[in-house]
Amino acid sequence: MRYTLVGLDCPSCAARIEHALQQIKGLEHVTINFTDLTLDLPPERAEEARQAINRVKPGVKLVRTGSPGIPEENGENRRNLYLTGLAGAFLAAGIIFQEIPHPAPFSWTGYTILMVAYLIAGRNVLLKAIKNLVRGKFLDEHFLMFVATLGAIAINQLPEAVAVMFFYSLGEYFQEKAVNRSRRSIAALLDIRPPFASLLVNGEIRQVQPEEVTAGQVVVVRPGERIPLDGEVLEGESLVDTAALTGEPVPRRVEKGDEVLAGMINGQGLLTIRVTRSFKDSSLARILELVENAAARKAPVEKFITTFARYYTPAVVLAALALAILPPLVVPGATLSQWLYRALVFLVISCPCALVISIPLSYSCGIGRASREGILVKGASYLDALASLHTVVFDKTGTLTRGSFRVNRVEALNGFQKEEVLACAAAAGAYSTHPVARSIRQAWGREIPPDRVSNYREIPGQGVAARVAGKNVLVGGKRLLEQEGIPCHVPRPVENTVFVAINHTLAGYLEMGDEIRPDARQAIAGLKALGVKNVVMLSGDEKETARRVAETLGLDNYHARLLPEEKVHRVEELRTCLPARQKLAFVGDGINDAPAIARADVGVAMGGLGSDAAIEAADVVLMEDSPSRLAVAVEIARHTRAIVKQNIVLTLATKAFFLGLGALGLASIWEAVFADVGVTLLAIFNATRNGTLTRPARQGAIPAGGRATGFQA
Repeated sequence: MRYTLVGLDCPSCAARIEHALQQIKGLEHVTINFTDLTLDLPPERAEEARQAINRVKPGVKLVRTGSPGIPEENGENRRNLYLTGLAGAFLAAGIIFQEIPHPAPFSWTGYTILMVAYLIAGRNVLLKAIKNLVRGKFLDEHFLMFVATLGAIAINQLPEAVAVMFFYSLGEYFQEKAVNRSRRSIAALLDIRPPFASLLVNGEIRQVQPEEVTAGQVVVVRPGERIPLDGEVLEGESLVDTAALTGEPVPRRVEKGDEVLAGMINGQGLLTIRVTRSFKDSSLARILELVENAAARKAPVEKFITTFARYYTPAVVLAALALAILPPLVVPGATLSQWLYRALVFLVISCPCALVISIPLSYSCGIGRASREGILVKGASYLDALASLHTVVFDKTGTLTRGSFRVNRVEALNGFQKEEVLACAAAAGAYSTHPVARSIRQAWGREIPPDRVSNYREIPGQGVAARVAGKNVLVGGKRLLEQEGIPCHVPRPVENTVFVAINHTLAGYLEMGDEIRPDARQAIAGLKALGVKNVVMLSGDEKETARRVAETLGLDNYHARLLPEEKVHRVEELRTCLPARQKLAFVGDGINDAPAIARADVGVAMGGLGSDAAIEAADVVLMEDSPSRLAVAVEIARHTRAIVKQNIVLTLATKAFFLGLGALGLASIWEAVFADVGVTLLAIFNATRNGTLTRPARQGAIPAGGRATGFQA
């Protein structure tokens, strides 16, 4: 169950809460998504989690997501901005008052004004630091600011102390604004959930929640409305906008008999739809779940930064303490006040917020950007792996080719008739969902009585066997028949060949045609342009067919006549040849390719709309049948990694530079404020830039291909 953390406002606090929760038995793998302040917990562990959260961060509440206990934060944000502005006005007034001549009785006025500014600007920091001190939890950014500013006041540097609190508070406001902007973008992405369904019952229409509608019921969708559930069009025709699901702006025409999915927007026509899946089982519900859960799978660099921050703050406090105490003891002429000031500058500069906030935010924005392009990435770890691709392995049928076969020619042998060969082939594949079987049934074009087919058996990667009207029928590739001891000595046709054996005798064969996808060549070229070194195709087809496709697309290598388990072995062999820290991706249709998808570093399922297996099996789902979208995913991943590296280098280099200046006495608290607040804001704004990557050039929509589940592909 999903819960929201109300009152959590700092990333280091989130990291400490996460660490505390992971110490609880049964919650070892829990993660907090700081972008939307959520985490998933078993309901029976919620009370134990609340106690742990209260020990780490009193005041933070664990509330079930979607419950009325979650407050609106806009009012609090505005109030903080007003108070920070008021503190800034007092700061300016106090500095001006100190600079102008005034009678002795008024000497405390400027001091009082500055103290008022300090208390207003630092109210939250001071309260949190004091609460943490009382509870013995003092190694966080609030403690750093508390100690630094009190130290500055103690050595008569009150304006600097107020400036630290003022700019820290101002930075907190902009930080919260940037993070909220990211949250709103994710919320907008998830705002494709249909608000209602118009249920048709006994000729009357009534509005209900989509969750109340069951499979088999009928709903009506008016022009401009969002389709509430997956279903089949019973009446009407229209253009539907699928951009929310696929990222594809080209409308798709639907008519009677076509499948439509929840989340699509109806155009000008009135549609009557029979629901095929309940809302919780719909493609839209699965997509929403994927997007919401993506942040739970953290990239290695995120995990490192979280661990780094846990040890970094204590180390900095010890270093600052040493900087304040040791030089006056060993350096001739050094004074305690001089080195105490340098230590305070050191503390202000060293706050790790820039890294702790900007790194997760960069990945969150990258995942959101990919989702808007119709690319679902199940976590930051997979986005990071996409940026390191060395080898991409494609399945052929339904991935590089359309998978929409057609029967070009039927040949009968050994005394059988063509019609008998086609009829037996169609009946034997009556229960198969493979595109070859569907095409054979379409070519037959007649109803297949269920009582004609018995003993149906699917042979993965090779074909099907069944008893049809009392005859033993075997339909599949040459390898299957040879394994059964049936010779296939026929001239090799140009296209793919499906052999038909009846009662252990070769009865004939069917020549099947399949088209290469229009953007397949663009996909290969795009990957190579992005630096992918090795693009390979695996196929269950005969070698000649696979060679023709590979040469047409310019692939680096191909392997033919492979069973599903042999594809897994090939993937494993290719993985062993990878250079250090390089990754391999396997792209398939998500059904018979599931073992290979699971074995790859990054499993990619193409054509996720309506395919449960694709959504479940893969790490990345391309929501439209377009292999070129993988190049877009790699481009977004590399852009995300570049921003992460920029933020790490910017933060560490700036802090190292100013820490050196501070230790040498060449930087004041004013420079320290920039090194902390300024760098944090720069890193956050750079991270949010990841959500505005220029949209790459696109191909038009491509009709969905079939799913492979048994026949040789």
